[in-house]
Amino acid sequence: SYFLRHARSRNYVSESEVCRLESVPLDFGDYHPLKPITVTESKTKKMNRKGSTSSTSSSSSSSLMDPLSSVLDGTDPLSLFAAAADPVTAAPPTDGARRKRDKDESSAVGSDFEPWSSKRGEILARYTTTEKLSINLYMGSEKGKATTTGSAVSEKVRTRLEELDDLEEGSQKELLNLTQQDYMNRIEELNQSLKDAWSSDQKVKALKIVIQCSKLLSDTTVIQFYPSKFVLITDILDTFGKLVYERILSMCVDNRVSLPDNFSPESVNDTAKETCLNWFFKIASIRELIPRFYVEAAILKCNKFLSKTGISECLPRLTSMIRGIGDPLVAVYARAYLCRVGMEVAPQLKESLNKNFFDFLLTFKQIHGDTVQNQLVVQCVEIPLYLTLYSPAIDWILQCIAYHAPDVLLTEMMERCKKLGNNALLLNSVMSAFRAEFIAARSMDFIGMIKECDESGFPKHLLFRSLGLNLALADPPENDRLQILNEAWKVITKLKNPQDYINCAEVWVEYTCKHFTKREVNTVLADVIKHMTPDRAFEDAYPQLQSIIQKVITYIYDFALLFSVEKFLPFLDMFQKESVRVEVCKCIMESFIKHQQESTKDPVILNALLHICKTMHDSVNALTLEDEKRMLAALINGFIKMVSFGRDFEQQLSFYVEARSMFCNLEPVLVQLIHSVNQLAMETRRVMKGNHSRKTAAFVRACVAFCFITIPSLSSIFTRLNLYLHSGQVALANQCLSQADAFFKAAVSLVPEVPKMISVDGKMRPSDAFLLEFLCNFFSTLLVVPDHPEQGVLFLVRGLLNVIQDYTWEDNSDDKVRIYTNVLHLLSAMTQEAFIYHVDKVDSNDALYGGDSKFLAEINKLSETVVSQILDHLKTLGKEETLKRQSQLALYFFNTILAHGDLRNNRLNQLSVNLWNLAQKHGFADTKTMVKTLEYIKRRSKQPEMSHFTDLALRLPLQSRT
Repeated sequence: SYFLRHARSRNYVSESEVCRLESVPLDFGDYHPLKPITVTESKTKKMNRKGSTSSTSSSSSSSLMDPLSSVLDGTDPLSLFAAAADPVTAAPPTDGARRKRDKDESSAVGSDFEPWSSKRGEILARYTTTEKLSINLYMGSEKGKATTTGSAVSEKVRTRLEELDDLEEGSQKELLNLTQQDYMNRIEELNQSLKDAWSSDQKVKALKIVIQCSKLLSDTTVIQFYPSKFVLITDILDTFGKLVYERILSMCVDNRVSLPDNFSPESVNDTAKETCLNWFFKIASIRELIPRFYVEAAILKCNKFLSKTGISECLPRLTSMIRGIGDPLVAVYARAYLCRVGMEVAPQLKESLNKNFFDFLLTFKQIHGDTVQNQLVVQCVEIPLYLTLYSPAIDWILQCIAYHAPDVLLTEMMERCKKLGNNALLLNSVMSAFRAEFIAARSMDFIGMIKECDESGFPKHLLFRSLGLNLALADPPENDRLQILNEAWKVITKLKNPQDYINCAEVWVEYTCKHFTKREVNTVLADVIKHMTPDRAFEDAYPQLQSIIQKVITYIYDFALLFSVEKFLPFLDMFQKESVRVEVCKCIMESFIKHQQESTKDPVILNALLHICKTMHDSVNALTLEDEKRMLAALINGFIKMVSFGRDFEQQLSFYVEARSMFCNLEPVLVQLIHSVNQLAMETRRVMKGNHSRKTAAFVRACVAFCFITIPSLSSIFTRLNLYLHSGQVALANQCLSQADAFFKAAVSLVPEVPKMISVDGKMRPSDAFLLEFLCNFFSTLLVVPDHPEQGVLFLVRGLLNVIQDYTWEDNSDDKVRIYTNVLHLLSAMTQEAFIYHVDKVDSNDALYGGDSKFLAEINKLSETVVSQILDHLKTLGKEETLKRQSQLALYFFNTILAHGDLRNNRLNQLSVNLWNLAQKHGFADTKTMVKTLEYIKRRSKQPEMSHFTDLALRLPLQSRT
């Protein structure tokens, strides 16, 4: 009882003045915290005594350094990595380093060159078959395995040649009737067999596997699968070429020092050269043209070991070899492989690549010859489908030639293609491979060439699609833009097949959005709806339709303009599949949140976006993942924050009420709505400068009522507690006292429901710390809440203390006592004549009671109960295992008395001394903390009216841990 009877009388204004930091005038001069700093570098040298340094000179660094760089001694980690990778200074490279070096060499063409690896997956996915395939598997041979170490070299050579012959004489097993997946698995097995044979030093067996795989490239019995087969087989050839190159390179290591990146043939030792020649001689002995060509092309890079001109001499010879391949499809893929290898090992030798292409142009008419036509009849393949099989190869050849090629060369190639009949296939590849700027600048020329193409061969709509892809990347001449669109759309709109139509329309929508107004965009969208609605064709074209939406919102991000496009919302109606529809809605909302700079009240935008948000919200069900719910809620909240009706607060509240009814399944959205309505109430208060009229008072009460009926629908208990507190504070600020009481009562009645464990970020955590934090905030608010005239004194504080008393706390927790100690802070503040803070235009208890003795007596009764509870708890901690907790709590209570008690009272003074001694009694007190606390008391004793702290300091001994 003597705690609050002798609470320290506070003058908060003078205390604030005393505690305020002394202001010192600063002359900043040229100083600015964001300016770079001049760092002074001190040079040091070691003295005889270990570890001591002496500054011998100091110089100001002339270069400006930033503080983050200075801690790195002038080097950053990325520079260190780069230095470590320098072949001159680095240690002898490992296999990994060699692989990295090979990769660097192959990437000499630059990052703007699209690598073959990026096309591989697309080819495998596009060129598939349901027909049965066959494959010849190498069965191995037992010949030559009995050769002893004493055998003559000539015997070994003869045996190896016999093994090579053996492959061609039929040591194979033909597997028939394989599905495409089985075939791919077999090819993968061969690839693995090649690596296994190589690692077990069976080099001839490895070569046999490669020869056998190469032979498969002459087989066109299932012609529509040929491009995918080429991809799979050339993967094996690439592996083989890499293994041979690394094998020879490893033989060049001399005294643990490997060859530099740009080595010359002179630096290669004789053993490596002989092994290299041996490989070329073995390959030269292969009888069939196609395997001989492919295997030699695979190890083309190995010519670097023999002579400087080896690669430049081989490329023309290999180009000429392809002339011996009769099937035009097989020949064009052989040319593509040679271009691929050539670009990797010698991108500078463009002449051979150009010759390769011009050779192809000379034989182009073969594609439409009788032999090919007969083959297609047998396989029941139409000519348009057959021509698309050439696209990957021709595209690649042209990409290699066109890379950094001058416009003169590109123009010459274009003219040559023009002269050929039935050239749609070539024209398509030219548009795919040449620079977009080159194509865009000559758009009308290309449209003229497309018009002249024969429709029976390569479909014109694919040509327009290729042109559209270029125009999305580069702009055509301004005067031609409308004519280009008209010419293209004339062809596209006549397409009967919905899939062909949408593949073209998707590309040209971007061109339309980029260069034209909403009128043209609306026309295009209307045409897409007209084509895709019959027979629900849109169900098979969701990816393309999504892409169209994405392009439209990329270029039209003014949403007032976007929703004025008449056909935009009907276009959205084609997304009937819920998952796709939700994805599209998410894209639109992300764009709105990203681009909408100012708040809006446009009814067109609001209605459209409410519909879109409602679609997202309605997709939530019991199976929806938490991450997905969070993402949807964040998008809807972003929209809610952007809606503002200015000073029309009633309209704003109506919008929030409507939003609450629409988004009731997403808790974060309801939380946002409560915050928004509270913000609206405070905005009303600001506009009225705290003096509410009858109308605004009624409006604020409506806001408060919105919050009061929405909070109980939330599931998270701490969210509810905090919102009750927050909304109560808003009600109090707006002089809605009975409503504020209702919020605070609801919060008090909710405290007993707080569970022991709660989920935080998916993990279960004890709730004590969260409850302690909430209650401390609650106490701070309760200071200014006036008592209800029909309730007892401090009825809310009493109710809360009863709840805390009845709450089941953990046995090993001291949070209950910490809460009681905070209650003492509150009660101490309540005894002051004037409270430390107030709510504007609300009379708190200091004004209502005016320091009445009965009021103070009630506070004293409460304090008696609280202090006795604290002291009882300290006694229960007297056991050995809880002495440390006792020490900490005693010091915590001591500090409370120090801050809030009047220590001129002898009994209170004695209690504080007892608590100090208890804190140190068993050696668990932190010495540093005790010393600092004592120093603080001594400092306080020098302040006015604090001289009694001097005596207190003398009565507080510091005990050593011993």
